[in-house]
Amino acid sequence: MNATPAPDTPLWQPNPQHITQTRIADFMRYIAAHGGPECADYAALYEWSICAPQDFWVAVWDFCDIIATQRGETVISDPEQMPGARWFPDARLNYAENLLRPNHPRIKDSEPAIIFWGEHQVKQTLTIKDLRGAVSQFTQALRARGIQPGDRVAGYLPNLPETVIAMLAATSLGAVWSSCSPDFGVQGVVDRFSQIAPRILIASDGYFYNRQTISNLARLQQIMAQLPSVEQLVIVPYIDTDHLNQQSIQEVLPEALIWADVLAPFSPQTLEFAALPFDHPLFIMYSSGTTGAPKCIVHSAGGTLLQHLKEHVLHTNISAGDRLFYFTTCGWMMWNWLVSGLASGATLLLYDGSPFLAKGQILWDFAAQTQCNIFGTSAKYLDAIAKLNLQPQTSHDLSALRTILSTGSPLAPESFDYVYRAIKSDLQLASISGGTDIISCFALGCPILPVWRGELQCRGLGMPVEVWDDSGQPITSGKGELVCIAPFPSMPIGFWNDPDQSKYRAAYFERFPGVWHHGDYVEPTVHNGLVIHGRSDAVLNPGGVRIGTAEIYRQVEQLPEVLESIAIGQQWPIQQPKDVRIILFVRLREGLTLDKALSDQIKAQIKDHTTPRHIPEHIVQVADIPRTKSGKIVELAVRNVVHGESVKNLEALANPEALAYFRDIALLQK
Repeated sequence: MNATPAPDTPLWQPNPQHITQTRIADFMRYIAAHGGPECADYAALYEWSICAPQDFWVAVWDFCDIIATQRGETVISDPEQMPGARWFPDARLNYAENLLRPNHPRIKDSEPAIIFWGEHQVKQTLTIKDLRGAVSQFTQALRARGIQPGDRVAGYLPNLPETVIAMLAATSLGAVWSSCSPDFGVQGVVDRFSQIAPRILIASDGYFYNRQTISNLARLQQIMAQLPSVEQLVIVPYIDTDHLNQQSIQEVLPEALIWADVLAPFSPQTLEFAALPFDHPLFIMYSSGTTGAPKCIVHSAGGTLLQHLKEHVLHTNISAGDRLFYFTTCGWMMWNWLVSGLASGATLLLYDGSPFLAKGQILWDFAAQTQCNIFGTSAKYLDAIAKLNLQPQTSHDLSALRTILSTGSPLAPESFDYVYRAIKSDLQLASISGGTDIISCFALGCPILPVWRGELQCRGLGMPVEVWDDSGQPITSGKGELVCIAPFPSMPIGFWNDPDQSKYRAAYFERFPGVWHHGDYVEPTVHNGLVIHGRSDAVLNPGGVRIGTAEIYRQVEQLPEVLESIAIGQQWPIQQPKDVRIILFVRLREGLTLDKALSDQIKAQIKDHTTPRHIPEHIVQVADIPRTKSGKIVELAVRNVVHGESVKNLEALANPEALAYFRDIALLQK
């Protein structure tokens, strides 16, 4: 396969036999057999899904076998209100019940539900029976402590089986689950959990990363002192698994109970699930918080379940027994998305630790040994292993792998080439995009569509997504704002502690009243796909011309000398700003220094493949680039530092110390 195929040639095309065997093809046949239209292709199915949303979402519900005590006759009330519409207002269901699916004919108790690897070489498998039993025990423990529907249960945990168990136990009772990964500092945890006042906090004693062992006990002392709502702290021993030595944990945290001791009084019982409204709160997620206190985004049980089933079954082609992996922490929405895979009968592949162990091979070792079918990761990871020149297709048995998912930032066309050249030529590569805001995707993959270089394959079913210009008019070519023009089930219920919904409305509905404005700068393609050019608030605007930062990163990061880059618009002139100029920061390979020759090469690369408007005024070498806990670079924080402004909530950053490299740069004062 050519590294750079002709523009009219897809990188991958599903064969006709594959198409007929997909779940989405089954769904199209199901619709036709139940009085709906006969959809000849994805375009027809998509058009029906947005023109007849009530029929579509009922069909998804039935096709995916959602368990509920009742659905009710009404599919959506106040459908013209955005926000304000309510989906399935008479339904009663439980999210955890749909993930654990007792008595499901296609899911055997002896099948694995979770396969876990930790970077400290621990490997663990839980069968479905094991998982249900542990959830039953922890559910009983929570019930004994008086946990009721609507109470908050929080996790400060690595990506462990116990994290999944705790979440399922809490949500089986109707409690609201919220989590942070253990690399969050004290203030980051307090900024989030203090807003939602959890009654129970489950935390690990520490975690492993890049061959380091990090204890969290001292942090937990400080966190507990600032979370008076917490009635019980439960510790999952992760770095100290010797029960005889766990007294050291209770010496530091005398109020804590050990996970095993909490479960011990209870034996596995038949699970009982609270039947709750469709819009009962399920998860509280958090905005990145790099521009202020993180917003607490509340997602519903029914909306999350229905949307995830649609994306897993129809867009990702997951069937019972498939093995689903996503490299994620519990502070990123992709963890919630991954765990919902249980509802489709998937085996969850959980990994905790650095993805670059074993000379960058650890995730491919995991994928090969577990016979992974769907491998999810970030665009940054794919770019990084390309620069390491890893060749998983020759080093590992990836015969079971049929789909790679990528999100977190735009996936460069060159990364598409790398996947098909170095990982596997015959698979579906799906770049997906949505976010914490909707706990799902606006644009993603489709197993019956071709993969075109640099493009997200399609807009999600039931998601009436358009691209609008600045005046609010839809466009079919060129770049503009991603909007969704009608309600969809996974819209947030709202923000926590926002009774009049003023913050919620300001976040998504202020720019275009009555329309969801997502804040992505995008471009529709001739193949009915999308290209993401970056976040709208990070778009550069020199001379009034809008430039997506991803357009620059794509070119710069092709150069072997450049590991990573970040671009901002600096107000200019400094004293009386009338315009902005582009400033590009680059992180180079170890031992390299940015000289005039390399700077000229970078500018030439940008000019030759974009426009003269894209060329930065200055290029500056930095030792590191700040990013969020989920790996996204933070242009706005860098822009604030360059302009001498404060960066709020540094705890949201994985490496806040990197901001120092952007402060008081003499070159930028000229």
